[in-house]
Amino acid sequence: MFTGIVEAMGEVREVVPGQRGASMVIGAGGLDLSDVRVGDSIAVNGCCLTVVGLESAAFRVDVSQETLECTSGFARGALVNLEKALRLSDRLGGHLVSGHVDARGQVTRMEQIGESWLLEVRISAELAKYIARKGSVTVNGVSLTVNRVQIDRFEVNLIPHTLEITNLKDLRPGALVNIEADMLARYLERLAGSHE
Repeated sequence: MFTGIVEAMGEVREVVPGQRGASMVIGAGGLDLSDVRVGDSIAVNGCCLTVVGLESAAFRVDVSQETLECTSGFARGALVNLEKALRLSDRLGGHLVSGHVDARGQVTRMEQIGESWLLEVRISAELAKYIARKGSVTVNGVSLTVNRVQIDRFEVNLIPHTLEITNLKDLRPGALVNIEADMLARYLERLAGSHE
């Protein structure tokens, strides 16, 4: 589990394609790896990945083909948002994030409004039903509050601090991003459906 509060930006240093996915080396940037062990989980651009090896200021992960097909941002040289797994004693500053990316979204608008930026993302109508105004959504691993939802898109506000410490500042219209809807919405739908 994660909170969607990014701890550091890293870089995809190496991508080695395999038969059923890829092996990657992720440069940790400012992420402290002193307490990370093989088998631990780290969210990379919102995707929960298992550490399979540790190197100097970097970690190695294996990414399945299925994960590669529903995520973006894992090309060599890409900057990625990083967050270590939540401990039960940690503060929950964002919202509960599983690190299981639902789908890719496409940026349709990135516009400065005053000191902040408005980010609009197009998603499928199927995914949009899990996103609510003033609810939470995760974009590239960043917990954000939804300002507006339409049939196939949503808008969020990005404050200067978020732009400074994440890769969201580099987004332009047409860019693909990793989206995870609030898991509580999925459970509520499942519970409501079980009574039919």
